[in-house]
Amino acid sequence: MVGPATDEEKRDAMNVLKASIVVLVGASAGLITLSGGGSLVQVAVAVVAGSVVGAVLLAYLVYIL
Repeated sequence: MVGPATDEEKRDAMNVLKASIVVLVGASAGLITLSGGGSLVQVAVAVVAGSVVGAVLLAYLVYIL
């Protein structure tokens, strides 16, 4: 039988969710740049910048919640 999730399992799942949010925002920025005709350097910069923005957004959400 499967019991309720332990605190460690819940913490691990939240960490995966948090990392996924940052990756999603970063990838989104890169894809938007790519669809706009950006070079590979511009796409890479957009992915890094988007990941930083995603991390800041995540920190803010964790802070307010």
